[in-house]
Amino acid sequence: MNMNISGNVKEVDVEELTECPECDSEHIVRDYKRGEVTCRNCGLVVDDQVIDQGPEWRAFDSEQNERRARGGAPMSVMVHDKGLSTDIGWGGRDINGNNVPTKNRAQVYRMRKWQNRTRASNSADRNLAQALNELNRLASKIGLHRQVREEAAMLYRRAVQDNLVRGRSVEGVAAAALYGACRRCEVPRTLTEITEASRASKKEVGRTYRYISRELKLNLQPASPSVYIIRFCRELELPGDVENTAISILNQAIAAELTSGRGPTGVAAAAIYIASVVHDQRKTQKTIADTVGVTEVTIRNRYKELAKNLDIVVYL
Repeated sequence: MNMNISGNVKEVDVEELTECPECDSEHIVRDYKRGEVTCRNCGLVVDDQVIDQGPEWRAFDSEQNERRARGGAPMSVMVHDKGLSTDIGWGGRDINGNNVPTKNRAQVYRMRKWQNRTRASNSADRNLAQALNELNRLASKIGLHRQVREEAAMLYRRAVQDNLVRGRSVEGVAAAALYGACRRCEVPRTLTEITEASRASKKEVGRTYRYISRELKLNLQPASPSVYIIRFCRELELPGDVENTAISILNQAIAAELTSGRGPTGVAAAAIYIASVVHDQRKTQKTIADTVGVTEVTIRNRYKELAKNLDIVVYL
């Protein structure tokens, strides 16, 4: 709030005020009870209409603060109703924090059961609740952070709105949405990793992902092999110089257009293999293949192409 004060005092911003505009004192007192901002040194009332943005109640400990607060959790796309409905907790206590009497516990149990049922009252809500639970399970098993989970939930919601899930399994669409979210957030997770954690087959997830991507016009670019380098090098316990060399080899391959039409994980595995040999931190092709999730034949074919076109001498 800005206001003009008579005299030689200039217009000030009360919210950012740190010193008195009259005597330059830093002893500024904000009295929210009286709605005033005053200077303790000269007594100037800088503002007399300050609005208290805090709650109208007081709490003297954390338990009292939790009991009196009326604001709930923020909206979340990870819950089918976005967390806006009420929820009867499992704590066994009433609103005042007292234990529920034994004679009333059966009644509270029935209320809680019917509350959970009414939160998903129709088939669309039940489908969405089941899908979001499956998304959370997959993301937890693979180790994905909240940003990817929320992006996957948004993709699934868009698929439901456009009627793209009809005739498809919840597990397949959820896994496809999670893979699309990983691609959009540039998180290095392969389709094989997601399908191994999912109850759907790789063929079904891949087909569903292509269908959703086309219908929702996601326009996702092919995954860059560079996003896999850091992750695979750490899993193989390779030092930083091997990682840097692998990234350098990969950048040269991209500039020479050697990665076009090649699987990103196979190219990344070949670059890591060449870098490990160059720095005498040799890892066998089988070890790298098991870590990356490709075959040894793929690694041999890719590293031969890189070594030949980039004039890299690999001493086996």
